[in-house]
Amino acid sequence: MSGSLPWAARRLLLGGAQTAAVVVLVFALTEALPGDAAVVLAGDQPDPGRIEAVRAALHLDRPPLERLLDWSAGLLHGDLGVSLTSGRPVSSYLADGFGPTLLLAVPTVLLLVPAAVGLGVLAARHEGRPADRIVSAVTLSLYAVPEFALGVLLVSVFALRLGWLPPTAVGYGTDLLAHPAALVLPVLVLLARPVCSLARLIRAGMTEALASPYVSQALRCGVPGTRVRYAHALPNAIAPAAQQLARTVDWLLCGVVVVEALFVIPGLGTVLMNAVAERDVPVVQGLAVVFGLATVLLNLGADLVTHRLAPRRGVAA
Repeated sequence: MSGSLPWAARRLLLGGAQTAAVVVLVFALTEALPGDAAVVLAGDQPDPGRIEAVRAALHLDRPPLERLLDWSAGLLHGDLGVSLTSGRPVSSYLADGFGPTLLLAVPTVLLLVPAAVGLGVLAARHEGRPADRIVSAVTLSLYAVPEFALGVLLVSVFALRLGWLPPTAVGYGTDLLAHPAALVLPVLVLLARPVCSLARLIRAGMTEALASPYVSQALRCGVPGTRVRYAHALPNAIAPAAQQLARTVDWLLCGVVVVEALFVIPGLGTVLMNAVAERDVPVVQGLAVVFGLATVLLNLGADLVTHRLAPRRGVAA
């Protein structure tokens, strides 16, 4: 444990540096967006004088460095800023979109882990045999299908043709928990590609672990095969998949724009899309920083899990 403390401290320092870099990068990228909220608020045929007046009222005419320092100071106090177009706090936009996105992310992750582990272990145990070939062929084929195409196919079959499920979440607002049927198709679309990638990673890691000398030695010493597979080989197989799982959870929490747009779900991805369209820079910046921080924290957690499951892998990472 003592040997892992310096490593953990280094990872925390790296995470802090990454967070600072995210803040600067988000500000620079939003500054590069064409136009600004003043143009949107000035109307369809804006007068240049009115645009400048709106820009001055919104303090958009201040030097970029001054605005960056003020914004960073607010972030240190937990203030994400205020929307330029509505005057609402950016945190309220985050709260509005977080619920629907979380309702998509949680069941996806709860189904993802057992499905990916089960398929990966099944394929590894039957390496080179029909079960392995079937799992590999199905996962590779399904992974190649874009989310949009898969979503359209599922809607066409299960919503429009069979009528079993609602095609979109229109009319439900943010109260999706009361209408779980509206979540089935979006969750299936979100689940498809991550299951395939994780299952293939676990299959590769499990195959390598089962062929390792320590597994052969354990079997020669009379250790039961089930214990060898699940207590010794599986942790080493899961370790590299933990990084991919962290990226998947980050992808889910930060809003899947394509799926939310296809099924008309008012999640974080939709909020971010609307803010970009309106050139509402504080909302874009606030959401992007939250997304970046989530990425840093999830990857840090994945590093810690990897280090715990397979210390040699964790140190190398």
